[in-house]
Amino acid sequence: MPQAQFPFFPAGVTHITPHLAFVREQGQVTYFTADLPVFSHDETDHASFLMINAQFHVNGHAKQSDIVSAFGLAPITLKRAVKRLREQGAAGFYATPRRRGPAVLTPPVLAQARTLLDEGLEPVAVARRLGVKPDTLSKAIRAGRLARPAMPQPLPPLPVPASSKSARSAQDEAAPLGRGACDTLGRLAASQGELSAVAPQFVAALDVPRGGLLLALPALLALGLLETSERHFQLPDGYYGQDSLFLLLALMTLGRVGPLESLRRQAPGEWGKLLGLDRVPEVRTLRAKLHLLAGGTGPVEWSAALCQRWMAAAPAWAATLYVDGHVRVYHGSQTALPRHYVARERLCLRATTDYWVNAGDGQPFCVVNAPADPGIIRVLEGELLPRLERDVPSQPDAAALEADPWRYRFRLVFDREGYSPALFQRLWQRRIACITYRKRPGDHWPSTEFAWHTVPLVNGERVAMQLAERGVRLSGGPWLREVRRLTDSGHQTALVATDYHTPMAPLAAALFARWSQENYFRYARQHYGLDRLLSYATEPLSETIEVVNPSYRTLNSQVRALTAKRNRLNARFGAMNLEEGLSSKAIETFERRKGELREEIDGLGERIAELKAQRKEAPKRIQAGQLPEELRFRLLDSASKHFIDTVKMIAYRAETALANLLRDHLKHPDSARAHLTGLFDAEADLWPDPVEKTLSVHLHPGANACADRATTQLCEALNETCTVFPRTELRLVFKVGSGQNLGDQVV
Repeated sequence: MPQAQFPFFPAGVTHITPHLAFVREQGQVTYFTADLPVFSHDETDHASFLMINAQFHVNGHAKQSDIVSAFGLAPITLKRAVKRLREQGAAGFYATPRRRGPAVLTPPVLAQARTLLDEGLEPVAVARRLGVKPDTLSKAIRAGRLARPAMPQPLPPLPVPASSKSARSAQDEAAPLGRGACDTLGRLAASQGELSAVAPQFVAALDVPRGGLLLALPALLALGLLETSERHFQLPDGYYGQDSLFLLLALMTLGRVGPLESLRRQAPGEWGKLLGLDRVPEVRTLRAKLHLLAGGTGPVEWSAALCQRWMAAAPAWAATLYVDGHVRVYHGSQTALPRHYVARERLCLRATTDYWVNAGDGQPFCVVNAPADPGIIRVLEGELLPRLERDVPSQPDAAALEADPWRYRFRLVFDREGYSPALFQRLWQRRIACITYRKRPGDHWPSTEFAWHTVPLVNGERVAMQLAERGVRLSGGPWLREVRRLTDSGHQTALVATDYHTPMAPLAAALFARWSQENYFRYARQHYGLDRLLSYATEPLSETIEVVNPSYRTLNSQVRALTAKRNRLNARFGAMNLEEGLSSKAIETFERRKGELREEIDGLGERIAELKAQRKEAPKRIQAGQLPEELRFRLLDSASKHFIDTVKMIAYRAETALANLLRDHLKHPDSARAHLTGLFDAEADLWPDPVEKTLSVHLHPGANACADRATTQLCEALNETCTVFPRTELRLVFKVGSGQNLGDQVV
């Protein structure tokens, strides 16, 4: 015997029978049997309305009189629906009605009717002149076969009352399913597996915190945040859709929220208003979704697809790529990572290294996480070059390379860590040019060789530099161009390159633009938390992976320390001079001290030679399985880090695009990013208009009129993109000023 079910219904339903009810909410009609939603359709979907109610009657769930009484429906309408269901099935409600061809309004008659209607005649007068019935002409107008004459536009509907922040706070606090969870029906449907992802539903709201973040939405979508992610990720059904989660992570990055745990200190309902949701997910839910997204090969494939997209969109920037390793310090105690030298702190600290590929203006293309750092040369040849040879657009073909023996496919720029004549040779064999600083440049060149040149910088500025050039062949490497810059202090900065086409001044500018990548690291650390630990999880280190031999590192450190000490002693020894007029005792003391110093220097030389011999015998790299037990370590979780780093790359690129739009309208162009940071933190009024299908975002005015004028120019540029909010039909419209002029009703 089946178990009876208690007739527990959500609040606000209208009963058809004691066990069947419906509710209208947010333009949807949802039917319930007991506590379960069984069907839902749009209020304007008349075919679905007739089909489901006819089924209720045919299946014995309700009488025709019950349905007619509950909806105020004409009895004949329901009778016809029941007959159609029995004769044609559910498909009969959606079949296109059969219509015969025109018998009176033939194409020539239609052409005459269009002409008369365009002249301003009323349909009745046109029908009389053509000798047809007025009803026939009216039917043609309703069917769209004829254009209706211009009619006075109806008055716009009254605006929907907008909620204040205080009212929303009280509503969120009183939500039955938790703070801000006001969508009871949607969450109930998701819990029962009846909802794959809730659709964004915007409501009029005043003073929404961080409403200015929506300014970044056109740029985020244009950069492929959602378009590419849909091909590489697939979340299971749930209340929160995948697009909402990706938008939330990107907006949190631009809003400088900090780690995911910082979301606990934010009002979830207010963040939900930015995404068309009742609230954003809890941190625990967000971490669980992030764990699903970061699993498998999705993050790596997603990042590679974005890199291809960005390079194809900017082939000029992709022709010169900047490669550098960024040391990410680890202060935790989960694992004893190897130590790396951190230049910005001038210390050796436990850390991992990420290798980034950036454009000349600092915008990132891709990143390679190297938990067990093999060095830039191995990462470059092992992981980056195969990708770049495939992804860099506009590369010359084999015929062009053969016709010009000095032509290259693209250029790589890196610092002294990648300095290796053998590497230069291998890169040029693949017809890839490189530019880097020269190690141990030797004696200074005569100042007469230097001449003033105008050097174009990446940001468009042109500066004067003293430059000189020579050709040089290093041992084991190809013939190189060496360019030096002479500074006012007399210092000479030397660079070498296998780019044989570019003139000297742009060649020097290409290397000096490497600081744009350093600026990106600094900015991303300070604003986006680039070095922040995302997960406490660790993973085992493969025993076959190669790591630096600890014995070699120790011997190398000792050689460096003793060599530095010997150099200092040699300097003291050379500075010791015998002064005139000294007594014999003073001369004896001088000679004794100088002899002791000589003995100490010779002793250091012997010790250094001994250590160098030991270092030569010790392998520089060994497999992780050969490490002593006390020096073995585990790797930090890299999948989640790679996923979030990709989101941060998209956010930085979006912010850069907005900053480029702002620069021309600001008195101080360098303050564009600071201006954007203030806009992202500003409040805004949201006004959805379902009739015009727009979502108006009214930014509150800033501190001065000059800044507001620049923001207005930015809004006009963004409005021209006609960006539609994902999974809605609402086009974003940005304005500066309060949205109160749309209506004075506030709840």
